[in-house]
This record gives sequence, structure tokens and C-alpha cells, in this order.
Amino acid sequence: MLGRPMDATARPPRLRLRVTSAAESFIRSGHPWVYETSVREQNRAGEAGELAVIYDRRDRFLAIGLYDPYSPLRVRVLHTGLPVTLNDAWWAHRLDSALHRRSALFGPDTDGYRLINGESDGFGGLVLDRYASALVLKIYTAAWFPHLPLLLGLLSERFPDLSVVLRLSRNIMTHADKAGLRDGQTLVGEAPTGPVIFHESGLAFEADVLRGQKTGFFLDQRENRRRVEGFAAGRRVLNAFSFSGGFSLYAARGGASEVVSLDISPHALASAERNFALNPALSAAHETVQADVFEWLARTDRTFDLIILDPPSLARREAEREGAIRAYGKLAADGIRKLAAGGILVSASCSAHVSADEFFDAVRSAARRSGRHFKELRTSRHAPDHHASFAEAEYLKAIYLQMD
Repeated sequence: MLGRPMDATARPPRLRLRVTSAAESFIRSGHPWVYETSVREQNRAGEAGELAVIYDRRDRFLAIGLYDPYSPLRVRVLHTGLPVTLNDAWWAHRLDSALHRRSALFGPDTDGYRLINGESDGFGGLVLDRYASALVLKIYTAAWFPHLPLLLGLLSERFPDLSVVLRLSRNIMTHADKAGLRDGQTLVGEAPTGPVIFHESGLAFEADVLRGQKTGFFLDQRENRRRVEGFAAGRRVLNAFSFSGGFSLYAARGGASEVVSLDISPHALASAERNFALNPALSAAHETVQADVFEWLARTDRTFDLIILDPPSLARREAEREGAIRAYGKLAADGIRKLAAGGILVSASCSAHVSADEFFDAVRSAARRSGRHFKELRTSRHAPDHHASFAEAEYLKAIYLQMD
């Protein structure tokens, strides 16, 4: 059973918190998280999903948010400023605002995109992606469980013909089980029987919405894939860390003479082959190579005219940041050695603990150490449906270098 809203007659006094002076300043500046260590006063124990009201040192309303006793992120801030009532109309307006931000971004050739991007759309710890006929709701905090019936009702009103699949962060699986929820569960509509086929810029892809990474596909690299297509004509292309071949398909449509998808996962490469099969008009020769990217680049004698390096996060925690910066530099250096004259390197990072400046500097330094002249074509950040409203939400960056 899905969690039910609390009975108002049995509800305890409103959960009230006071936080440190530093946390007050962060909240007033728009930061959406209150850490456990920042809570200095609390009137009672709280339950996951309760609305916690935060007051400042003068006992004035400061913010209201979702309380999570299981997480170091104790409160996900929903609203600051003047007091408000978070009723059904408030939630509907918050959802419609997020949907409106995307209304003009995509045409009929794209039906795979992000509808809610967590804190940056005012839904802390929750993302919502669309893949054609399926919505995928990924939750990162148990605080959302009691509010699922309301949210699902709002989504059903706005997307009456779409199913809703639930995906769960690993850290909340135990709490989800107690609430009768499981990863890959279909909450609304007909359950997908396999990967969902959707379209991005006119190309067909499969998304494993039930078991795949993230919500089933890496939608956040759409804009970089489009840019790669524009550079691909007549080039030999290596797509390293290719996953299901997103960059590979765009390069093929852009006129690449050959495309190599390189990944350590046989399942990812099989998905890339299926995605090519979904697009029979693509004529470029496509080869899949199963190998560790770092090892393969070190030993291969093949060269390419366009290399895309898009690894998974190399720094999942702050303690790994320095090592990740060195790894990004080494990866870029290895890629540059395999670039033919005039070749283009596209190097990307999704490590939130590595800043854009640190990442760009690592790649530029590798290019300088190569001894080759190079031109920086561009850098890029988040796609418009994955916008970031505060520093910790910024993770995606890419840099394009052309080597003489």
C-alpha cells in the first residue's frame, strides 16, 4: 500500500526547528538543504515526510520543508519567505511551473526529457523523466513516500495516458519496503514489459526504465550529443564509455565514416547495437569493443578523428576529488595521443565533487603537455531541462578541443 496522508485529528503539534546562524544565512540565500548538524533545536521527533517549519533566532518564519530523520540532509526546503499553506493547489502550481519551463524546449521529434529536476525545480530529492509513454519517478529520500498519492494524482491529471514507474535510490530501499514500495514498481497505468522506445532529436533509443541506470537513459547529455553530430562528418569516431551508444548514433547520423563504441559492459554494448537496429537509416560502420577504456587506450595503435570521453563519475565523494582530477587528466592525455591531426577531443565529467574549473584545467593541462597546438572550440554545462539552481546541483561539464 502507498503511504496515506496523516489523519489530521491524530496529528501531533507542528514540527518546529531552529537552525544555526550559518544555516539561516544559507536558507535565506536560496540553499535547499538543512543538514542534521545544522539543527540546534527541535520541539519533538519527526517522521519521514512531515512538513517541518524552520524559525529564525527571532522566532520568525524562515522556511518549510520535507523532514527526513534517516538522512544527513534533515530537511529539504520547499519554500522560504512569507508563510504559506502547502495544500493541493500549492503543489499543483509547483508542478505546473516545472512543466512550463520545459514546454517550449522540445519539438515532436523528442519525447524523452526531464520534467522535474529535483531541488532546482523545488522538488528536493525527486526527479521525473519522460520516455514516450512512460514517466519515471526517481526518489532519493523517504520523505516523499507519504506524498506519493497526491503527486501521482497530479501527474495522472496532466498525463492521463502515461504510466508512472517508480525508481528508488539504494539508500532508501529498506524504508521503501516498509512502505510497500519497490524499485521498478509501476504505480500508475500499464507496466512496461521491457525497455521503452523513445525518440531524441528524431533518433530512436531504448530506455530500461525498470532496471537501468539513472531512470533508464542518460538524458542529460542530449545537447552534447547534438554538438558531436555537427562535428562528425567524414570522421573516424571513438565513443569511449559508450554505455548504450548515444553519442555513437548521433555521430553516425552526422556522417561519420566509422564509429567505435567502447565500454567495459557487454550489456551496455548490446543496448548500443539494439539502438542502431532501431535506426536502420544510419549507414556508418559501427563496431563495439568490450574493454576497460583506460587499458584499451594505453595499448591500442588505432587513431581517430573524433574521440568522446564520457566516463561515469570518478569522484562519488569529496575524498576522491584529487584522484579524480588526476584521472581526468590522464584520460584526456591518453585520448589526445590517439587523435589524428585535426582531430577533436570531447571530454566530459559528471562528478559533482570536481568543479568545472578543476576539470577544464585538467584537460587543458593534458593538451599543453602533449606538445601539440590546440584550439578550444567550446565548453558546455547543463542541458536546459537539467538546470542547476545552486552550486551542489552543478555536476555536468564538457570541453571540446581540436588538436593540430
